[in-house]
Amino acid sequence: MKKTIKLIAIIMIIVMGLAGCDKAETGKKLYNDGETDSQYVKNKGKLVVGITDFKPMDYKNDDEWIGFDAEMAKEFADNLGVEVEYVEIDWDNKEGLLENGDIDCVWNGMTLTDKVKESMACTGPYLKNSQVVVVKSETASNIKDIKDCTHFLFAVESGSAGEQVLKDNNIRYLVADTQNDALKNVADRTADAAVADSILVYAMIGNRNEYADLACALDISDEEYGVGFRKNSDIAGMLDEFFDSSYEDGTMTYIAEKYGVDKSLIERE
Repeated sequence: MKKTIKLIAIIMIIVMGLAGCDKAETGKKLYNDGETDSQYVKNKGKLVVGITDFKPMDYKNDDEWIGFDAEMAKEFADNLGVEVEYVEIDWDNKEGLLENGDIDCVWNGMTLTDKVKESMACTGPYLKNSQVVVVKSETASNIKDIKDCTHFLFAVESGSAGEQVLKDNNIRYLVADTQNDALKNVADRTADAAVADSILVYAMIGNRNEYADLACALDISDEEYGVGFRKNSDIAGMLDEFFDSSYEDGTMTYIAEKYGVDKSLIERE
């Protein structure tokens, strides 16, 4: 009996040891010793860009990803001498996807919050944006302040800057996978209002757009967009230099005009 118990104990120790080994090996080693992030990307021959469906920044035309961010990412990848690959991501998991090497950057109208800047190597800002409240058109004129919305049920993208605004104001909300889904919730009346990026909203509401019966009721916070890479990545600085040169030669403005975001461009010095 004692021998049996001893044998079981030994087996358990071995199993636990193997489990510990498996756990230790789940983290990916992305780089060879001494290799930089840019060398890693160039060696594999592609820049993997984490995005969501976010018009006019990243959205599909048939099977092709287009939009201001998508087109700028392709230009930058060409500048690096690599291909570009777009991967739709769960926004809440963007930091983990970067660190595991599933994507190389988050380039999708990302607000430069303190949390983002702490968890990623970020570029400087390149576009201005704001968080806006979107409601049915007939309701918009009744809203003068965020306090007028405290009785509303909002829809908001999980992990977005808009979600933080609602938390700060103790307002009820349901979570949507994307900002577009949040607008759909308002359109089909499963929510009273949404908080979303003004750049997306103005591309999608109004008479000639997808959500003709929605209106922007309130502008509640100003912010700036940046691109995020793995912590300590050298590519963020390279992209800042690319932004400078593409702004100077007119490429950035040309692409911004194409997607209607030229008035939101931040001048590069």
